[in-house]
Amino acid sequence: MGRFDRYMLSQFLVLFGFFALVLVLVYWVNRAVVLFDQLILNGQSAGVFLEFTLLSLPNVIRLVLPMSVFSATVYITNRLSNESELTVMQATGFSPWRLARPVFVFGVLVAIMMSILMHFLVPRSTAQLNFRQNQITENITARLLTEGTFLHPTEGVTFYIREITPDGVLKDVFLSDRRNQTEISTYTAAEAYLLNADSGAKLVMVDGLSQIYIEDGDRLFTTNFSDFTYDISRLIANRSKEKRALEHIGTAELLFQTDAVAKELDVPHGWLLEEAHGRFNRPLMVLSAALVGFGTLLLGGFSRFGVWRQVIVAFLLLISLEIIRSATLDPVRVDGQIWPLIYLPSLLGLVLSFGLLWFAAHPLRFRARVAA
Repeated sequence: MGRFDRYMLSQFLVLFGFFALVLVLVYWVNRAVVLFDQLILNGQSAGVFLEFTLLSLPNVIRLVLPMSVFSATVYITNRLSNESELTVMQATGFSPWRLARPVFVFGVLVAIMMSILMHFLVPRSTAQLNFRQNQITENITARLLTEGTFLHPTEGVTFYIREITPDGVLKDVFLSDRRNQTEISTYTAAEAYLLNADSGAKLVMVDGLSQIYIEDGDRLFTTNFSDFTYDISRLIANRSKEKRALEHIGTAELLFQTDAVAKELDVPHGWLLEEAHGRFNRPLMVLSAALVGFGTLLLGGFSRFGVWRQVIVAFLLLISLEIIRSATLDPVRVDGQIWPLIYLPSLLGLVLSFGLLWFAAHPLRFRARVAA
């Protein structure tokens, strides 16, 4: 690559990294709030919170890459145009096709990053994240060992411990079970112990009171007990036999073991083919986003007022391609035989970018057509 190519490419990569970092942080903050509520407030450590955050990052990065590529391309092209650098390079004999070479290299590099994410990192990270979520959900003991906080291990159940002694004794325990619409069970105990048995986790309450309210007849039954065993393993549904999710399966398995995967997940073949080919189409969309943004701004030439009209047009073109991509999903899911339709938006984007560069290379014809 020439010196100017390396200069433009370095500018693209620096701004791409900046925009990607900002967008990832925005997405991460929203995700972190949800994770904090789910993990920290349910008794999990900060290490688990950090692990879940790292596992969710590949999917977040996948979402922000196309917009980061487009933003970096538009920003740098606009700056080069305002500072007359593009005009100078064109005056020295650089055609629009020659100027687009570093943009193409930039798009290819980011498309490779997107491919690695789509085919390897995202499926594996989301599968591991789902596995760890199930593990923590089923680890009822860790969820309940939090003192001074009203916990809700599952919908309709409230659990409270005033204090946990160094010996593992739970002081002043409160347990309310409202999962039965016609019956509410409430248990209080001065002390309690958590035991792991073969049949599941048990809560042994000592010196307490049982209150059972039955809505039919508006009756309340109270019983004092010296010791009482409650099966807390029932609070969390067993998820060990859940099916794999479509986004957790590798691309090769989706393409070459389609029948087996469709039978396992009980979904039509079209869903599998749409997911698999969508992972190939996303990197192509990234490349077309960079070229469309550059080609649109190149049509404006040099202007003291900037090329903001071209920026708006480029943004609208990108939105249009994304709308087309969304429109192709349902037909492919219904009929997997038309899977090539998945590549229509990326193909349109590449054709559009070549057309924009052609018009930029023939400005007189472009102005004549606009005037007409």
